[in-house]
Amino acid sequence: MGGKIICLIAARGGSKGVPGKNIRKLGNKPLIAHTIESAIKSKLFDSVVVTTEDKKIAEISKKFGADVPFLRPKKLATDNANYNEVIMHAITKLKSLNYKFDILVNRDCTVPFIRNVDIKKSIRILKKEKCDLVCSVYRQHHNPYFNMMELNSKGYLKFSKKMKNRSLGRQKSPIVYQLNGLFTINVNQFLKYGKIYMPKVLPIEIPAETGHMIDTEFEFQIGDCVAKKIIKLK
Repeated sequence: MGGKIICLIAARGGSKGVPGKNIRKLGNKPLIAHTIESAIKSKLFDSVVVTTEDKKIAEISKKFGADVPFLRPKKLATDNANYNEVIMHAITKLKSLNYKFDILVNRDCTVPFIRNVDIKKSIRILKKEKCDLVCSVYRQHHNPYFNMMELNSKGYLKFSKKMKNRSLGRQKSPIVYQLNGLFTINVNQFLKYGKIYMPKVLPIEIPAETGHMIDTEFEFQIGDCVAKKIIKLK
């Protein structure tokens, strides 16, 4: 698989967990700017594109060097929006605007510290293994085989994973992985299946600290501390 590669960054204006987080300053610049600048600096992409319904996000994204060739329909920017439809809309619009690409790297701007070396590796895996999708993961210490529970119909706690012999320690439990903000997509296969999670999905394991996801105020504060430390090290 050859051809051109586009980095797609999806960002909506209606975040509930941290209102306005995508353009809120993290360190010394808006959250979304970290992902845009990292993608541009990597020189891995023919285009870096932001899909959003929000004019302010679009304006800031352009300021930091991203293409914003269209605004996403508001119905694809709600809490209940189907992410497969968001990706399909972006691919369809870009192709209608004569963007040429075979690989789409979907970067989540709420995971700003993913390393370009890992993105490059995900592209290499997709090409070499001829799979449908490569997604970044990190090993998760919260484990349904050991310490994760949910409520049953009577309101009592039960383990999320039913097992005959439950592990006595996390180290002896099967390894589980946390998905995070990098999805390297075979575009032709996505158009065929119409969904991100296709039959042939391979992982790329990344360090947990670079997969830090910002969905809450506490996570934002942690990310802000990390960003400021990175600035000091430069």
